[in-house]
Amino acid sequence: MFGQNPLRPPVTGDGSVLEVKHVFPTLQGEGPFAGQPAVFIRLAGCNLACHFCDTEFEDGKDMTLVTLLEHVSQLSCDEKGKRVRDLVVITGGEPLRQPIGPLCDSLLSNGFRVQIETNGTLYRPLDGSVSIVCSPKNTGQGYHPIRPDLADRLSAYKFLVSTRDTAYAEIPEWATQAPVYVQPMDEYDEAQNAKNLDFATQLAQQRGYRLSLQMHKLLGIA
Repeated sequence: MFGQNPLRPPVTGDGSVLEVKHVFPTLQGEGPFAGQPAVFIRLAGCNLACHFCDTEFEDGKDMTLVTLLEHVSQLSCDEKGKRVRDLVVITGGEPLRQPIGPLCDSLLSNGFRVQIETNGTLYRPLDGSVSIVCSPKNTGQGYHPIRPDLADRLSAYKFLVSTRDTAYAEIPEWATQAPVYVQPMDEYDEAQNAKNLDFATQLAQQRGYRLSLQMHKLLGIA
């Protein structure tokens, strides 16, 4: 989207219908669950417009919770009907823009593990067993504040880092409540990406952070 997407505000509702862009099986490529087979639920719309975001999340379609759960169940199984993916990643866009509580509860009750990927600016109460990974977004003048009620629930922070822009060269001091992952920003420039990777590697080793690579891009999968 590269900052060209419209800003979508949070929506109300009972969670029985969600606006969904895509549901697909893959490997989680980033953060604490990297390498694990998963079903991704990409919800439509975001309340921010980040210039580096390369994800298409507009033009979603309404999907009932029942239909969505059936779809996830099918995609979690191999050709013999055996479940081989027990991790469901709910992402976007910004997933907390929509009422995802009932979706999370239903997935958990059906034996799935659930991970949320959020920018940290919105909050909804979720079951305590839901893993919440927060990737704070930088305005260029500093990071958007993380909701205090969300900060207490985070499983991990994931920061994009770059040597090109000083705004992405420092991890803020307030990122202390959860493990910190540093991920080199993909700037679609081979030489710059190499610098970003080297920088992220150094940060991880010097400060005790964890290195996150976009494994799905390295493998050429969704």
